[in-house]
Amino acid sequence: MQELSFKYERKTSTDTVFETLYHEITSLKLLPGTKLPETEVARRFDVSRQPVRDAFGRLSNLELVQVRPQKATEVRGFSLERIARAQFTRLAVEIEVMREACAVWNDSLAAKLQLNLDQQQTAINNDNQKDFHTLDGQFHMLLCELGGCPAAIEVVSQCRQKVDRLCMLNIGPEKATTTLLEDHQKIADALKRQSVEDATAVARVHLHRLDGTIAHVHKHYAQYFE
Repeated sequence: MQELSFKYERKTSTDTVFETLYHEITSLKLLPGTKLPETEVARRFDVSRQPVRDAFGRLSNLELVQVRPQKATEVRGFSLERIARAQFTRLAVEIEVMREACAVWNDSLAAKLQLNLDQQQTAINNDNQKDFHTLDGQFHMLLCELGGCPAAIEVVSQCRQKVDRLCMLNIGPEKATTTLLEDHQKIADALKRQSVEDATAVARVHLHRLDGTIAHVHKHYAQYFE
């Protein structure tokens, strides 16, 4: 009998440091401007300084920290320029995703997307903002996957991350989740009709709804911007 071999992916010290700090930065447990001395982070995780440096490098690539020679690494502030770039990139990618999705859409794909929409409605009914936010993200990832554009998932995810961290400040009017769900349903309906024009038009309106939130946060939390 042939012996089966299994390959297990082991989490490295760098992975542990990176994943923990990533969560703390994106959830705003670590606010912009927070210093992250290499020696203190190494002591906290009981690791050498090299895994910390490697984790900092990965976080820097995501524009979440600023690594400064001879100085403590610092959690990066928000940047209107970076946010605008991310929003532009995301819109361009998602518009193309809509085009591709309309070309392949069928009842089976529609049913899978509808399941997510039903879950969004349940989250709204239960007044569960956290679940809705998660399902909102999943909706856009599903559009990429079901539309035959899996390569777009990483790009959309990274663009969302740049704005999501800012939105975690949660100031101003409560997020209009019902309006967002209505947008999602309109996109789903346009896909069923395989209408590229309608799907892309709704997508433009939907993604620009964040403009007011971004401006509001910039006005009230200017100290967290570069």
